[in-house]
Amino acid sequence: AFKPRTSPYSFQGLREKGIELLDQFRNEFNLPVVSEVLDTPMVPFLSGKLDILQVGSRNMHNSALLEVVGNSQRPVLLKRGMSATLEEFLFAAEYIMKQGNEKVILCERGIRTFETTTRFTLDISAISVLKKVSHLPVIVDPSHGTGHWWMVSDLAKAAIAAGADGLIIEVHHDPQKALSDGSQSLKPDTFKKLMHDLVPVTKAVGRGLYV
Repeated sequence: AFKPRTSPYSFQGLREKGIELLDQFRNEFNLPVVSEVLDTPMVPFLSGKLDILQVGSRNMHNSALLEVVGNSQRPVLLKRGMSATLEEFLFAAEYIMKQGNEKVILCERGIRTFETTTRFTLDISAISVLKKVSHLPVIVDPSHGTGHWWMVSDLAKAAIAAGADGLIIEVHHDPQKALSDGSQSLKPDTFKKLMHDLVPVTKAVGRGLYV
């Protein structure tokens, strides 16, 4: 619903209309929904509309927002800042948990390095580190982590093999017409194949697959 962008001229999301649509889908199909929270005044309203509050990469260092979402007692999906160390990432999670909210999900979504071939560099090693030093679930976003749809499947498999508890994958029926992130979105048939291909990977690491 809310899509912060580098350029102010890029599509910024459907905003309140997007929340209304998510609420409709949530009620009609009994699906949990998540969307990004951009600032502290939004939290009370969105807490009543969303099952999970997402704190995006740009806001990982926003301690005031972290404290407010912590007070909401809603589960929080916390994305790693694009230039954040793992220590800084975990301290951000501590800001939330210090308010009494232990329901934090860590998301590795790629970090900025000197490499320009990919949008970001997906830090697969972060999964192992975070699982070792923290009790929190760790999920991975290979879509933002690469910026290229053709890399998503390979990195998704690698993430699960490394111990990730879940994945965020962008899907669009016509990526060329997507208002945002079309270059990293899978078509539905490609996504379906990936889910099939992930079954043996999850079995190999003693996990199950839930879509």
